[in-house]
Amino acid sequence: MGLFNRKSNDTPSNPQMAELGREYAIAKRHGDRKTVKRINRQIGESGMSDSDRTSFEQGRESYDSIPPAYSKRNNRRR
Repeated sequence: MGLFNRKSNDTPSNPQMAELGREYAIAKRHGDRKTVKRINRQIGESGMSDSDRTSFEQGRESYDSIPPAYSKRNNRRR
């Protein structure tokens, strides 16, 4: 029945903020400081309501829940 159903119907109320959160998570994972700073400035300039903040978090968590495709190289030699 629905006991082990992983699908959720948590659609973000503001899809633009969800996409911005996803973009933020991508930049954070890949170490793109320029994009992270741009998004932080964009968020700081616009007053975010609670629904916008939750949409942003949902977008960020949707990307963060995906494990990385590869692990980082270990450059240390023994």
